[in-house]
Formats: sequence, C-alpha cells, structure tokens
Amino acid sequence: MMRVHKLLFAGGAALVLASCDTAPTATSYEPEPYVKFENAEWTRDAVIYQMNTRQFTPEGTFAAAQEHLPRLAEMGVDIVWLMPIHPIGEEKRKGTLGSPYSVKDYRAVNPDLGTEEEFRAFVNRAHELGLKVILDWVANHSAWDNPLVAEHPEWYTRNPEREMMPPEGTDWSDVADFDYSQPGLREYMTESLAYWVREFDIDGYRADVAGYVPLDFWETARKQLDAIKPVFMLAEWETRDLHAKAFDATYGWEWKENLQRVAKGEGNANAIRGYYAGQKETWPHAAYRMNYTDNHDQNSWDGVASEIYGPAYEAAIALSFVGPGIPLIYNGQEADLAKQLEFFEKDEIEWKTGRYDSLFRQLIALKTKEPALWNGRYGAQLVDVPNSAPGDVLSFVRGDTGDRVFAVFNLSPRAHDVTFELARHEGTFINALDGTEAIFGPDKGDAYGVSLEPWDYRIFREAD
Repeated sequence: MMRVHKLLFAGGAALVLASCDTAPTATSYEPEPYVKFENAEWTRDAVIYQMNTRQFTPEGTFAAAQEHLPRLAEMGVDIVWLMPIHPIGEEKRKGTLGSPYSVKDYRAVNPDLGTEEEFRAFVNRAHELGLKVILDWVANHSAWDNPLVAEHPEWYTRNPEREMMPPEGTDWSDVADFDYSQPGLREYMTESLAYWVREFDIDGYRADVAGYVPLDFWETARKQLDAIKPVFMLAEWETRDLHAKAFDATYGWEWKENLQRVAKGEGNANAIRGYYAGQKETWPHAAYRMNYTDNHDQNSWDGVASEIYGPAYEAAIALSFVGPGIPLIYNGQEADLAKQLEFFEKDEIEWKTGRYDSLFRQLIALKTKEPALWNGRYGAQLVDVPNSAPGDVLSFVRGDTGDRVFAVFNLSPRAHDVTFELARHEGTFINALDGTEAIFGPDKGDAYGVSLEPWDYRIFREAD
C-alpha cells in the first residue's frame, strides 16, 4: 500500500513524495557486523615487531637483519614490520641519510639496504620460520626527486601560488604532498601496493599517516590486495571508519597517552579503565587496536620509553599484552634500548640480553596460549573487576569461566593490599609469570586479596 504526500511551497510548486506503509521485516532489525571483511586467520594471536633495517645491525642491510629472524621466531613474534625500504630522496634531504619516509621510487629497493634479491631472500626466510612481513607504505607524499614529480605534476597538491607543497601544517619539507582527487595517482599507488604482494609475497602494510589519504582509496586497495592473498593492514591513525573495509588494525594513541599521563602522576587507573570502557562501547569488537610503549616516533621525538614511563614501564609493557589490543615490540626493547635512535643518520642498536627479554617471551607465550587474549574478534572483551582501591588499581578478567585471564595492575606509586568485589574473578588460577597457585573467593581460603608494591602487577590464568 502506497501513501502519497504533497508539499506546497510559496511559489505554488508542489513536491510529491511517496512513502510505504509496509511494515519492516524481522531481518530489518538484525545487527550487521561493522567490519565487512574477515581478518586473516594468522592474525588472531599475532604480535608485531617493528624493524628499522638501517639501525638494526652494524651493516644496516636485509642480509644482516635476516640473521636475526630465527631469534625473533623463537621469541614468538608473528609479524615483522619493516620501515620503508625504498630509495630515499636526495633533494631537500634531511640529515646525511634522509628520512625513509621520503620515497624516491615506490617500486624499488634502497640500495643501502641491499638488492631486490636480498630482500626477497629476507621475506622467504621469514616465511620459512612462520613469520609474516609487512612493509611501511608512504602513500600521502613522495620525495621531491621522485620521477612522478616530473612525469605527473598534476598528481601533486598546489599552494595558492600554484607551487607543489609539503603536506599542509607539517614541517615535512623533504616531501611533496599528493592530490588524491587524481584517478591516475590512485591507480598507480594501488598497483604499486599490489606489486610487492604479488612479486615479493609480502603479507601486508603499515600505512603511514593513513588518515591523510582518502578512505575510499584504502578500501579499494584492500579489496585488490586480498584478491592476491589475505593481507594484514595497519593504519597509523585512530579512526573507527578505517576498520569497516580497509584496515585490520589502527594505532591506540589514546591508550599510550593515557598511560603516560598516569606514569607522570597526571592521571590514575580510572583513565585506563575509562579508555577500555570507551573501546568496548564505541569501537567494533573485531577492530585490532595497536598498543605500544615505544616505536620509531615515540623513540625519536618523545625520548626513551623506559625514561618516559619510569617505574611504570614494565607494567605498561605487560598491560599492552593482556589488555584488549594487538601489541607492538619496537626493535631493541628486548635489549633494553636506552637511547633515542637517530632518524636521519646511522645509529645502530647495541644488542644484548636485556632485562625485558624474558618478560616479552613470557607475555607472547601467554597471549598465544590463552584465546581470551587473542586479537579483535578472536579474543574476549575486558570485564572490570571492582576492587578496594579503584583510583590506583585496575583489575579485570577476560574470557569465560574455565578459560579466564585475571589481571591486576597497581598504576600508582603507592603500595596496596587489594581486595575484590563481585564474583567475576573467583576460582583457582595460576600466576602466569611465576607458576604459583592463586585462589580467589570468600570460600576459597585466605588468599582473597593481592598485595602490590608501587607499579606492581599480577597476571593469572585459570587453572586447567
């Protein structure tokens, strides 16, 4: 049955609208998944390791870095993210070696890092060891001496004086901004992304300043890449819409910033509790949010992570693994990297067995073993466990009875003897880091609470 509406306007004209009386069907109210693609199965419990090839070894080459791959595989890492591997622009270069984010050729390898054959060997060896390799991709801008500047000047943004320009509002003087209203640019960039997947069998990308590039470009590119092989896509951005059709993971900047404020005494446990609650309410469960304490931006501009977090550093690392999200390890963290790596110069990592090496290994093994801690749709939501010191202590469970992980973090410089409310955590657990038994519940004996030193934490897995 159709109902007709006539709207009269001052000039005498009429607009006729039709509407339908038909009642909506039951399926009209069925929820639809926000994320429209399936994550590759191998991403479900993945841990990312960021590698700056230039600084990773004294040689700064793929061949030298390849020698570390067995160590990373044994450590439990799943995805190796390589910072940009392309030739670096010389025009308006910053520093002696330039920024790897100033790309001179999107379909070539920086000769300082090695040859195409050596890069292919790196990827092949990673795959033999069960590792995946993703490339850092700079879609928003190119080097000033990239051949595209001369061959396709119409692909670049112009200032009011009609001159090519760096990305607006930045100090990135060594690069020229692309104009994504140009179909030719979109085709070239999508084909370049596909080139490395098709020809070198890489497994996906980390997209630099992903939000500076139109979302529909990334959605089209993702579809074409998945047609070649299932890929993993990480966006350097923090927008929910990126997850619908384009990216598996986005940066958890808010997580990092809140935790840093807590470490500085500018916030408390409620800031982190509120962050997780907001994630549960407003972001799709299938979205992977990347949690990290350090990366090339953090290390280059803000200082050394261990100094920024101070005594909260170890707890921050642990929380990045047991809270919802996909964790990132920055190269050198496992060796107690204690300096800011130069961005435009050679500045290699000093390798040693660091105090956090065994911690990373334990946390990775725990994340792999416990499905509750897996990423996105594969893992369990965080459920808050109310405690006696909510301003200082964060406590939560993830998972269903029988497969739960119970975690308690003292995010303060004060010691606490913590007790818990409700029954969300009650049962018999094993301390995941030292193997001791812990029993929680008023009818379970005397071990109902937890004693925590400043910035201390406990992670328990439910006993088998």
